[in-house]
Amino acid sequence: MMGNEILVGIGEFRVAKGAVLKTVGLGSCIGIALYDPKLRLGSLAHVMLPQSNNGTKRSAKYADHAVEMMMEAMERLGSDRKRVVAKMAGGAQIFKHMTMDMLRIGDRNVDAIKTILKDYGIRVVSEDIGGNEGRTVYFFTGDGRMLVKYSKGGELWI
Repeated sequence: MMGNEILVGIGEFRVAKGAVLKTVGLGSCIGIALYDPKLRLGSLAHVMLPQSNNGTKRSAKYADHAVEMMMEAMERLGSDRKRVVAKMAGGAQIFKHMTMDMLRIGDRNVDAIKTILKDYGIRVVSEDIGGNEGRTVYFFTGDGRMLVKYSKGGELWI
């Protein structure tokens, strides 16, 4: 559909230049994109949970690990975190019949990612979070644009 598309699965991240990174089925999960405009290098992760427990194997499904792993991969390719900016989408409350703690997983994912990005000195330049619809995200690493498509139709460029 949109040139060279690379699918990012749940709990995974990918780094690319000149490709479209895509992740589908974002409910309470967050699609977090990091972008280095000078190198036109981007990374997208599909984060499920706010933080890992001590001793958890490193995985992009946790917000704390995902940002760290994405940044390491980008730095290996010559990126400088001073230039990197972030975009994020997701964190919806899809299900109506859940315990309060489960309902807050989207909010907690958002808070965790924002805290980690702040620690790294990375600015969130745009976001589309919350609500009650699932999302599919397309991250264009050529220019840093992000297209959010909603499960009930409609789309938004962020």
